[in-house]
Amino acid sequence: MNDPRPHAPGATMPSGDPLHAMGVVAASGSFGNPYVPALPGQDNFTGRALHVADYRDPKHYAGQRVVVVGAGNSAVQVGYELAEVAAVTLATRQPITFMPQLIGGKDVHYWHTTTGFDDLPPHWLARIASGTIVMDTGDYASALESCRMERRPMFTAFDGDQIVWADGTHEPVDTVIYATGYRPNLDYLRPLGAFDDSALPLHVGGISTTHLGLAYVGLEFQRSFASNTLRGVNRDAEHIDTPIAAYAGGALAAYGL
Repeated sequence: MNDPRPHAPGATMPSGDPLHAMGVVAASGSFGNPYVPALPGQDNFTGRALHVADYRDPKHYAGQRVVVVGAGNSAVQVGYELAEVAAVTLATRQPITFMPQLIGGKDVHYWHTTTGFDDLPPHWLARIASGTIVMDTGDYASALESCRMERRPMFTAFDGDQIVWADGTHEPVDTVIYATGYRPNLDYLRPLGAFDDSALPLHVGGISTTHLGLAYVGLEFQRSFASNTLRGVNRDAEHIDTPIAAYAGGALAAYGL
């Protein structure tokens, strides 16, 4: 008997053999695909350019002129560490916003959990939050104020061994480190047409809107502020469990199983 409904995608094994499934959950998270913005001249940049995912040790950058791109926690923390051995500038589109790591003697993540902030849905987050907030231990903001590292508006292009700042000035740079975040690691679903024009999955609360039996867990803001963290992913997994099971059960029934 043929099931008239669209099937969830299966998979292809390394051998090339197909692996059929009644349901597929894409749980590869949102931190496995480093994102690097496209800038004019970057392919011909003669210095070193890397994503922060590949950064390991400040000693490799001793004495260098380093520009860190980004205004989030990773950018500020790496810039602060590098400032011990290198001349560092944080290149950002907006001024950096700091929040104390400790509030009332407790870590901010404690308050995220106890106040219910972790559970806020995406449409509420859009109302109350704009831009990126950096958790400050007390060291990072003072490092900027004391000029241990500096912040400048994002540069506009590369030019050989130089970058072109927003005011048109050129400056030789040894290394550019992109702390520009990640995108979902879902290229294996690209042939299905399951993404929007920005290569992000089309879904509602983790349930695919393009393929029955396909679901996601671990996406940023999938259902809440904590969706792509260990604190929140379990709740999203429980949310998709019932519809996936229902679809699989219906498919089995259609085959008389």
